[in-house]
Amino acid sequence: MPVRQLSQTTVNRIAAGEVVERPASVVKELIENALDAGATKIEIVTDGGGRRLIRVTDDGLGMTRDDLSLSVERHATSKLSDGDDLMAIATLGFRGEALPSIGAVAKLSIATRHASEPHAWALSVEGGTKSGIAPAALNSGTRIEVRDLFYATPARLKFMKTERAEGEAVRETVRRLAMSRPDVAFTLAGEERAHVTWPAALPGEAGRLARLGDILGADFRANAVAVAAGREGLHVEGFAALPTYTRANSLGQYLFVNGRPVRDKLMIGALHAAYADYLPRGRQPVVALFLSIEPREVDVNVHPAKTEVRFRDAGLVRSVIHGALREALARESGRAATTGGDATVAAFRPAAMARGGWDWRRSPAAPSWPVQGNAALGFAEAAQVAFDVGASAATARVEALEPAADALDKPLGAARAQVHDTYIVSQTRDGLVVVDQHAAHERLVYERLKAAVAKQAVARQILLIPDIVELDATDVERLVARADELAQYGLVLEGFGPGAVAVRETPSLLGEIDAAALVRDLAEHMAEWDDGLPLERRLMHVAATMACYGSVRAGRRLKAEEMNALLREMEVTPNSGQCNHGRPTYVELKLTDIERLFGRR
Repeated sequence: MPVRQLSQTTVNRIAAGEVVERPASVVKELIENALDAGATKIEIVTDGGGRRLIRVTDDGLGMTRDDLSLSVERHATSKLSDGDDLMAIATLGFRGEALPSIGAVAKLSIATRHASEPHAWALSVEGGTKSGIAPAALNSGTRIEVRDLFYATPARLKFMKTERAEGEAVRETVRRLAMSRPDVAFTLAGEERAHVTWPAALPGEAGRLARLGDILGADFRANAVAVAAGREGLHVEGFAALPTYTRANSLGQYLFVNGRPVRDKLMIGALHAAYADYLPRGRQPVVALFLSIEPREVDVNVHPAKTEVRFRDAGLVRSVIHGALREALARESGRAATTGGDATVAAFRPAAMARGGWDWRRSPAAPSWPVQGNAALGFAEAAQVAFDVGASAATARVEALEPAADALDKPLGAARAQVHDTYIVSQTRDGLVVVDQHAAHERLVYERLKAAVAKQAVARQILLIPDIVELDATDVERLVARADELAQYGLVLEGFGPGAVAVRETPSLLGEIDAAALVRDLAEHMAEWDDGLPLERRLMHVAATMACYGSVRAGRRLKAEEMNALLREMEVTPNSGQCNHGRPTYVELKLTDIERLFGRR
């Protein structure tokens, strides 16, 4: 076929295929235009998941009659004066493609009024055909309606999801934009969802957290840690959830660059690296981070939907985000072991409420106190006999200790007992703390390993007789290939034939360990690594695995001195609120929480 010029209608429909992917794309473009127009209130109404109707109304500056006429033409925009502005884009929209692209595939109507005009003006675009401009009734701002989306391109309708799914996508788009501008009030309504309004919040950190709490829920607000850092004209702020508050997917990660919601691989990588020491496998952090940077230092013109960006100094961006998150998590490491009062009280309350108040004397499970002669045993003795169930009682051993008076004022108090040879119970001035001894010691060993590696001072112990560990030939290849990385942590091994490795040295810090089990576990982890995983992340995996094998195991009886020494070291060790797998190492119950359990408050 000969080369020919495409018609304007075809060009617009091709552009619409890039810009208007689904109803949520239309909502995004229209809200961004409203924000660029200085709106303080934005109302979004949809029907049929946005397929039948999308209406966006704002109280922004509006447009004059002449501007309205040009706004639906290709590449017409008020946000760029010349080509040089492309290197310093300070608005959300700038391409001039949104309205003509929408008008090419749907029935578009616009009503707008500028302060300089005596009344509002309106026009419509249907399948790419523009109507004349006529007077309209509107107090101020702009109202845009989009009906019968993709009616002009029926093939696109086959790729639409259900109305419910499209409605959820619209809701998520509005949520992200509402997070970026807490100073703007948003209202979202439609037949497929409940009406929701997010009022404008006060400026500053408190207002931003209030908006995030309204959108992400009270649980996020209760577990949020403030993040703030800056360097060389780059600033990052926002909130990150504690490592004990996670999700199974990455949908809770909200990233913004100069107010623009993005999904940037660089920022996500820095986020995951910052949480690498805290989260268990398969869990994702929940964050809302807002990056401010000079417009000339970031290119937002790399994707038609403007959801991807490219930074001039990627290393700086990654460093600032990673450092800000690490500092915030380390600062709040004590909070990561969440106070357990509310959860504990809530766990007990439903049963009590269901019975209208619990009474052990009426309960079928109430113990029957043994009687010696004509006199009942004292309460303590009776309780001990009632729970004496023979040989299995050893699993419920409680080792009672006298509290060290000078330790009661310490953050983690004084050790009073070891329960089930696994949990340390300590007493503070205003409550008690329950510590998982294995999880806590695992974190301590991990932090010591990292510090030793940073100083290149990992002490090794040479095994008198090397441990020979039989493995699959593929696992042997992986381990031998990474022998240098393992040696940095004091684990020295070498190939011992096609199906085994010889472990010659182990880290002194770990003491006596099951080297064979450790090596097999490392081989399993390495099978999941890919070549793109940074060396730092690989080394963290190695250190975490070693720490698990070198820590105090559950079931080991500890002396009072050992328990108190563990508590004191936790108090001075960063990130001691979680183990390497993201689980809490201790739970605190305030005296008021305990009193609530017994109805004293």
